[in-house]
Amino acid sequence: MSSKQTDLGVISSFIHRLQTQRLPRTLAMKVQVEQGEALSDYDLDFLDRVLTDARYIQPLIARNPEYQPLAVQLISLYLGISRKALENEQGRG
Repeated sequence: MSSKQTDLGVISSFIHRLQTQRLPRTLAMKVQVEQGEALSDYDLDFLDRVLTDARYIQPLIARNPEYQPLAVQLISLYLGISRKALENEQGRG
């Protein structure tokens, strides 16, 4: 199997997991923080795992730049949630 085929297999798996698991949960968290709620430890662990995966897939994105806009949007979404969650926490303290 070629490197390109391997990359596409990994990216395909990543996108499937994104569609079925990660994105629905992430969007629910976005609504939660936009309503001024705090994130639970479970939510924070989830974001940590997502960002760890983002670092893992970064070389794949570099080799397959057509997926770069998606990666940028996702990282922006995760960072926006993190910033708003921090803002909510600081407002409580």
